[in-house]
Amino acid sequence: MRRCLDVFAQMLREARFEADRPLAGLEIELNIVDAAGEAAMCNAAVLAAIEQPDWATELGQFNIEINIEPQELGGDGPLRLEHDIRSRLNHAEERAQTENGHLVLIGILPTLREQEIHEGTLSANPRYRLLNEQIFAARGEDLHLSIEGVERLDTHADSITPEAACTSVQLHLQVSPEQFAAHWNAAQAIAGAQVAVAANSPYLFGKELHRETRITLFEQATDTRPAELKAQGVRPRVWFGERWITSVFDLFEENVLYYPALLPLCEDEDPRTELEQGRIPQLHELTLHNGTVYRWNRPVYAVAGGAPHLRIENRVLPAGPSVLDITANAAFYYGLMAVLPHAERPIWSQMSFAAAEDNLNSAARHGLDARLYWPGLGEVSAGELILRRLLPMAHEGLSKWGVDGPVADRLLGVIEGRCLSGRTGSTWQVERVQAHGGDDRHEALRAMTLDYIERMHGNEPVHTWDL
Repeated sequence: MRRCLDVFAQMLREARFEADRPLAGLEIELNIVDAAGEAAMCNAAVLAAIEQPDWATELGQFNIEINIEPQELGGDGPLRLEHDIRSRLNHAEERAQTENGHLVLIGILPTLREQEIHEGTLSANPRYRLLNEQIFAARGEDLHLSIEGVERLDTHADSITPEAACTSVQLHLQVSPEQFAAHWNAAQAIAGAQVAVAANSPYLFGKELHRETRITLFEQATDTRPAELKAQGVRPRVWFGERWITSVFDLFEENVLYYPALLPLCEDEDPRTELEQGRIPQLHELTLHNGTVYRWNRPVYAVAGGAPHLRIENRVLPAGPSVLDITANAAFYYGLMAVLPHAERPIWSQMSFAAAEDNLNSAARHGLDARLYWPGLGEVSAGELILRRLLPMAHEGLSKWGVDGPVADRLLGVIEGRCLSGRTGSTWQVERVQAHGGDDRHEALRAMTLDYIERMHGNEPVHTWDL
């Protein structure tokens, strides 16, 4: 890893990277359920039925993932992206049904039971097994999940499988090395607003917890630190960070300095020899290790078409509720990222890093009811911040991308609609469970999940869903 890091530094000095290209790509994680809305442990069979290279396993047997290749956003690009995702999901749903499965776009599957989360429900992938063994070897004790929300969850697990409960949308943006720090800092600054307006994970193991419970669950489910190391200030594996950066190198250097390798796997390639002989090194060990440090905005080094490039992987968003909602969340992010990194007075020069982290935590807990700090406004509700400051910037940014005006208006209108109505995927789920009523919480969650799936397929934005 240290040799890879040295070679990476040399490549940055020698400007060996592909320049900026306005490309956007994403990954979407999904849950698989049966006809009753319960978790279905059949991802291997479903993937075999789908039989498409853009689909892959995820950590749990009730998860799969689709990768959408990077594409242009100009013109009606977001509309084409929405149609592309829908057609692929429709095909996958048809194939999943042949294995008695159904796909669900949601941050945490509400019907998932605690007894279904154990080592036996990890996907049949040797890397997941090895990761599980290494994390628990580092911990030396069972995983403790403790979440204080509307209700309280306090339990233990003997595997990393609770992480599989978190299903997200990951947005990728390619940037040049020179522009990376500004874009990463901007992404960190808006993470709280993203989570507040997109929250879609209120339930875990039958408990109503945070509006975006996925954030704290992911932090706790992948923590390699026993209690004494937490007390000593050892950094967590899921990390917002601790400072604004000046270079992408800062992040990869922190990975090597602060985190021991979890996956002791090495390739034959010598990165220095590759570089000296005029080839592009893959930096296998550095990138593998980077994949086990779960930053909410992760740096990505990759080689495509014979050229190396850098991407920011934005990881804060939950999946769902509809494909239109996902596309709207993406448009909001990409619009802001076309403006904020280029501001004459950068936003990160006007607010502390701790304020940005507090915004994320508050948004995860309270959703649109969160109070967020923003320079020039002070502490305001998330909805007010988005309506007054961020939506106008996102409109400007989509214009810079060259997105057609009606397309931008439609997508950002979804974000506006959530803010004006106060309804996100999380609030709809909670209100729908309450509407079902009764003393049996799981039955109410199951009924709500079936209602959710029906509306998800309608592809209307969640703030318009009826109760």
